[in-house]
Amino acid sequence: MPLCVPQAPAPALRSVLTALSSPTAVREARTPALLRAQGPATPELPLPVHVLDRVTAQGVTATRLTGWRFHIRCGDLSVAAAETMLTADGWAFSHFFEGPYVASTERALRQADSMAQSYQPRLLSVPELYMLTLWLHGDCAADAAAGHPAATDLLVPLAPAPPGIAAHLPHRVAELLPVLTHRMTPTRLLGSPA
Repeated sequence: MPLCVPQAPAPALRSVLTALSSPTAVREARTPALLRAQGPATPELPLPVHVLDRVTAQGVTATRLTGWRFHIRCGDLSVAAAETMLTADGWAFSHFFEGPYVASTERALRQADSMAQSYQPRLLSVPELYMLTLWLHGDCAADAAAGHPAATDLLVPLAPAPPGIAAHLPHRVAELLPVLTHRMTPTRLLGSPA
């Protein structure tokens, strides 16, 4: 079934379009693929970027929206990505980048697009583990900027994934969250007070 790609806030998209039309912004981005791109570059696949701050004792995740990410496409290829961030004045362009997460995100989106159920795609970052996942939210009508992962949502770790977690293997949140929680929880040193 097709993915229900959310619509990004208009100011976020405008900020990316403005940056793409600025030779200075593109040149200073230090993204060789974007500099070498032939033809028009267009922002596509807007995905909200949420950060997993913590997991409560009840297993509920505390997440927050930190930005919107757009894939920058030239012809048939995604050559880079652009990220926006929320400032006191609204949505603003943050930076261009390239690297393994761009291709890995596209691969995970293609994989999700072939699933039997429709999902709303989002990105979920786990900074403590240097991990980024494609978060497939089961409620396509939900506000993409709000909420937390439901137990039945899917998380698809993107490559490069942390050791011991397979990239591109979808996991239900209820299955992967305990693994992430264990890894995020500092272990008590032997002999230290309880």
